[in-house]
Amino acid sequence: MKTYLFSVGLEQEEDGRWSAWVEVLPGCAVWGYTREEALEAIKDTAQAYIEVLLEKGQSIPQGVETVDAPLVAVTV
Repeated sequence: MKTYLFSVGLEQEEDGRWSAWVEVLPGCAVWGYTREEALEAIKDTAQAYIEVLLEKGQSIPQGVETVDAPLVAVTV
């Protein structure tokens, strides 16, 4: 099992919704009514994106950091 690390773009829209995206994964973008909802959605979407790439035998895009150990991330 590998851990994939992504930098995520996050922005609040004029209507109050939050947009989140992973620039190194083309088309990997979501929105949520809250910041937390957008972050959870982008995590799920990025995971599905990587799973599809692996299932199709495609390579992981450059810029995606891969770690062969479980990680715990803390954002303060």
